[in-house]
Amino acid sequence: MNILFASSEVAPFIKTGGLADVAGSLPQALARLGHDVRVILPLYEGIGQEWRDQMTYLQCFHVTLAWRNPYCGLFELKRDGVTYYFVDNEYYFKRHSIYGHYDDAERFAFFSRAVIESPGHLGFWPDVIHCNDWQTALVPIYLLEERERVPELRNAKSVYTIHNIEYQGRYGKELLVDLFGLSDGYFNDRMLAYYGDINLMKGAIYAADYVTTVSPSYADELRFDFYAHGLAGVVSDNAHKIRGILNGIDVEHFDPQHDQRLAKTFSARQLAGKKACKAKLQEMSGLEQDPDAPLIACVSRLVSHKGFDLVVDALPEIMGLGVQMVVLGTGEWKYEEAFRSAAFQFPGRFSAQIMYSDAFSAAIYGGADLFLMPSVAEPCGLSQMISMRYGTLPVVRETGGLRDSVQPYNEFTGEGTGFSFANIDKGDMVWAIRRAVELYHGDPKGWKQLQKNAMTADFSWNRSALDYQEVYGWVTGK
Repeated sequence: MNILFASSEVAPFIKTGGLADVAGSLPQALARLGHDVRVILPLYEGIGQEWRDQMTYLQCFHVTLAWRNPYCGLFELKRDGVTYYFVDNEYYFKRHSIYGHYDDAERFAFFSRAVIESPGHLGFWPDVIHCNDWQTALVPIYLLEERERVPELRNAKSVYTIHNIEYQGRYGKELLVDLFGLSDGYFNDRMLAYYGDINLMKGAIYAADYVTTVSPSYADELRFDFYAHGLAGVVSDNAHKIRGILNGIDVEHFDPQHDQRLAKTFSARQLAGKKACKAKLQEMSGLEQDPDAPLIACVSRLVSHKGFDLVVDALPEIMGLGVQMVVLGTGEWKYEEAFRSAAFQFPGRFSAQIMYSDAFSAAIYGGADLFLMPSVAEPCGLSQMISMRYGTLPVVRETGGLRDSVQPYNEFTGEGTGFSFANIDKGDMVWAIRRAVELYHGDPKGWKQLQKNAMTADFSWNRSALDYQEVYGWVTGK
């Protein structure tokens, strides 16, 4: 099949979050299945010169954006069996950051028009246009009309993926005609109308031929207001065409046997090197050199929906278990200060690294014993998969992709890949941590088996790519 994958960010070119990882890895996995996969993204100022030097200028044209006709240039780069198109317009994309500007609605409406109009200029006949999050939510809507006008789009079907339903693209009704170039007929309950405003994600859910989310449990959770941020009714109304598919990770990049960022490489068969990684992490973090103390780590944005209210409230109980702890990340001031305070309260046992560092995160994945991820909501999550890949056992709340990816430890059979708890409750979280600590001290053989289980679990994109291939087959009949 011919697949056009549209995303506002794609690793390794430009990244702010998990969407870029998906857009960087899934197309490659689909290409390995024999599909013609092309990815389209904006040419941001932040895309480095090392990538620009590999691009080839193709052509330029003017897109139709209501009464505007802005310039659109296309650059091409081929890598790992995938063709990447970069949409050039410096007025929209030569900015210091890729999101958070006053005219984001116009910027990504322009990008959506570029996605729709590019196949006609390139002579590319996509079977599927796969769009992601609110930034490309207009694409399935534009396709409703353009597939009748553009020969290359005649047989194209749209698949729309919700990576995080919290960010929906909500704007005033006045933008419908003047900016988005859509008729008033699109302002109705089964398209864009949302409490007097326009909701782009809502419109995409109705307009797309199929909708996916990034884990099966998250797809189920979106039927409830607690998780759906006002769109539970919309999700339920479209349940017949919504499916959750668990994300994967780049297992070649996250491979402890070949990861040169580690103090010493190791594998599921030869775990000895993990001790050296733990010693190095303790040195980097300013923790006591104690090989017998369970080392708990967090690598995350420090925000409330990641469950850090639970962590802050439970710190005395957690540290009372005789553990060490390191937290890496930035976020809300109250959490940053709470963790800085804990570092003073528990010198040599608690380390607050209020920053982001790829080298430090690699050291944590390789050297920690436990990875704490008590999210209130987590559409998919990648950190727990990465930690398991490195034999660092996750302690997670059973929500979204955490529930789907972490098999709870069964003390009777020895099965499992980590530890979990269900309720948003600090007591339940401490109980799960205590179980892990007791296993660590009381049954070293069982602990090592759990590590091996986690390290050999399949989180590659190959599995997910087959699921997406199935979805594409449903919508196209191929």
